[in-house]
Order: sequence, then structure tokens, then C-alpha cells
Amino acid sequence: MAAPNTFSLLADIGGTNTRVALAEGTRLIPDSVQKFRNAEHPGLGAVLERYLEDAGHPDCVGACVAGAGPVRDGALTLTNLDWTIDGDTVGRAAKAETVAVLNDLQAQGFALGYLPETSLTRVVEGGDPANSSGTGASMLVIGIGTGFNCAPVHAAPGGRFVPPAEAGHANLPIRNELELELCQALEDAHGFPSVEEVLSGRGLKNLDSFFARRAGRPRELSSDQIIAAATAGDDPVAEETLREFVRIFGTVTGNLALIHLPFGGIYLIGGMARAVTPWFEAMGYADAIRDKGRFAGFMRNFSVSVIDDDFAALTGCAHHLDGLLRG
Repeated sequence: MAAPNTFSLLADIGGTNTRVALAEGTRLIPDSVQKFRNAEHPGLGAVLERYLEDAGHPDCVGACVAGAGPVRDGALTLTNLDWTIDGDTVGRAAKAETVAVLNDLQAQGFALGYLPETSLTRVVEGGDPANSSGTGASMLVIGIGTGFNCAPVHAAPGGRFVPPAEAGHANLPIRNELELELCQALEDAHGFPSVEEVLSGRGLKNLDSFFARRAGRPRELSSDQIIAAATAGDDPVAEETLREFVRIFGTVTGNLALIHLPFGGIYLIGGMARAVTPWFEAMGYADAIRDKGRFAGFMRNFSVSVIDDDFAALTGCAHHLDGLLRG
């Protein structure tokens, strides 16, 4: 172990799991990373207490926590988990002088340019994307896992600026009669037809239930079962589900690209994003991104890459916190 007060404590809280690590500056200490199932703990405080005890109670110079939910006045409320995190509590647990609380997609945005090339897979060609902050081109992170969100990444005179968002709770786009029918079904079932009710782990299940009912064969499958059924090639409902998921994903990606103009590239993160990547080409993800009428040609300015790094948010936390400590 390093001398006391040289470590930073990092935590990435998803809807299902929390990952915790120590860092020295911007370097994650590899053997320090641990993953905890949220359902087994009453809150982040219990997770950090257990982690720090196992680590020998290091006195941390700083702490940065990122989670899937909105942050306001230094407090994070998890969207898909009944936890609330505030900086004071984290600071006391870590004995840290400097504390930052971020939305998880903000943390992913702070990681861009600092991830190994082996963790990036280009899935849609376009423009001349930047893999670092040096060019000044804006970038965009889109995450699909337990929920959905995005974060634009801008190079600013004072350093990288990654504003938060709650994009998963915007209305689903409607392009045809089928999507109108889908939105009405989601509104009946969930009260509001949000993007996240389709583009998430539970969203894929919602879609499959919708198409199964339309086919006269109601069922309830998990997202893994739906993908396995589509892969087997003998389940037309599962294939229709994945096709609609990919097409809506492409439409939403294109909408967000027009709003944020990420000429430095779009980066997809999260377990569901990685799970559906093999279907992108066959089911028209790129076509759906570019289906913007007279702006179809303009949409070719935006490349899309998938991030395959479970610790990307922790890397982003380390870089954001290091900037605060140096500032």
C-alpha cells in the first residue's frame, strides 16, 4: 500500500452493481477494483464501509462517486435504485478533503481519450473522429444498461465540460403507425412512453411483450432469452423485437447527434448496448441514424464506436478528480 493520503476513492453505481476502486492520480490500482451487488446492501455507505475495511481503511485525499441518476446540489438520487448519495457522506467515509459527485454518463464522458484503443470498436463509420480531447471536437456518450442516458463532451478553455442529462426520460420518437401503437401501449402500462421504456434492459422485454401480444402469443421473456431466441433464428417475434429496438436506437442516436453535433464521435456504453451491437448492420442501425430527410448526408459526419471497458466510468472519475485536486 502507498503512504496514507495518496489514494483517491472511486465508485461507479449502476442500477444493478457498484464498482469501487482506489487510484493514484489518474491511474487505477488494478487489484483494488471490486464489484458489489446493490441488492445485497442497504446503501452506498454500507458498500464503502465494507470496501474500505478490506482495503485497510486508507485515508484518501479525494473521492469521486458516479451514479445512474440526476445530481443536484451535490446529491445524487439513483433513478432505478432507492439510494441517495451526498458528498458529505462520501467524504466522511473516505476521510477525503475533496469530493465530487457525478452522473455516471458524465464520468464516462471524462474517460474519453483515456481508454485503451483495444476497448473501442467502430460500428458506424463517419467523419474524422477524435479519440482524445486535443482536437476540440465535441463528443457524445450514450449509455444503455439498466436505464438510458447520454452526456455530451465539450473541450472548453477551463478544461473538459461534460454537462449532465436525463435523456432516457424524454418521449419516444414516433415515425409510423406501429410506433404510435407502441407508445400508446407503453403509456397504458407505465404511465408515460419514455425512451428508457424501450432502450434499456427492461425496455427490450417491454418490446417483446408488445410484439408477442400483437401476434396473439403473450409471453414474458428476459432480455437474454429474447436475444438467444433471435440468434437461434426460429422466433420471428424475437427478431421483430430486436429489429425495432435497433431502429429506435438509431433514430434516438441520430436525434441526439443533431442536438449535440459530436463531430469527435459518438461512443456507446453499457451491457445492453454491447449485447445488441452484433445486430446493428443487419437491422439498419446506421440507416436509422441517417434517416433525417435532407440532412441524411450531414449525418455521415458522425462515427459511432462501442466501449468495451467495465471500468470506463472509474477511469473518468479518476481524471475528473485529478483535475479538481490539481486545480
